[in-house]
Amino acid sequence: MAIELLNPTQLDEMRPAGRFVAEVLTTLAETADVGMDLLELDAIAHRMIKDRGAESCYIDYAPSFGRGPFGKVLCTSVNDAVLHGLPHKYKLRDGDLVSLDFAVSVDGWVCDSALSVVVGTPRDEDLRLIEATEVALARAIEVARPGGKIGDISATIGETAREYGYTVNTQFGGHGVGRTMHGDPHISNDGVAGRGFPLKPGLVIAIEPWLLASTDEIRMDDDGWTIRSADGSRGAHSEHTIAITDGDPIVMTAR
Repeated sequence: MAIELLNPTQLDEMRPAGRFVAEVLTTLAETADVGMDLLELDAIAHRMIKDRGAESCYIDYAPSFGRGPFGKVLCTSVNDAVLHGLPHKYKLRDGDLVSLDFAVSVDGWVCDSALSVVVGTPRDEDLRLIEATEVALARAIEVARPGGKIGDISATIGETAREYGYTVNTQFGGHGVGRTMHGDPHISNDGVAGRGFPLKPGLVIAIEPWLLASTDEIRMDDDGWTIRSADGSRGAHSEHTIAITDGDPIVMTAR
């Protein structure tokens, strides 16, 4: 698959998609609370998509690794679930750690982002796990500059994870973003600095560190989508869509 580098006009055209994704995730994070059903969160996102005239990247998504089509507009991964959580009838309980992942197309441009929150009374170990993904993401964005390589991003995420005492699964990671949700290059959450595709102005990518508390092994639910830790430990996930420029990267989905 060819990797498209966007010009400054195209990057400006992509900004509304990023702002909308950020708006939806902010609303969902503020709304999620003890007693709220995951299907309610999906319904809120669905209404916001309809009101905006945007197009979900998830509802018809049917990749080789899933049992598609996905059928919902939001990924809701709770506690030991960490990726691709298929919303289902479940009311959030005090202390639940929920990761929300959301991607849409606005005027033909896609942005993708994720965050993790705890509803009700948080556990320190959950807050630390979320913090590790957020710090890894911030550091990875900082090194996403022209002249570098994809491996610089991967190595930064992996180093941060190990600094916090976590191991890293490399089966799912970041990816190119543009007119579709998933494209090249793949961005592993661990790697070797100085290797991989060169970071050039106009490259738009989603960087998404995700970590599990005490394992790097995963398993898939019977729903064919939801990915959980193999040992039942909790997971957290943070993601932003960014653009490489001649200077500082643009965080399209900044909240």
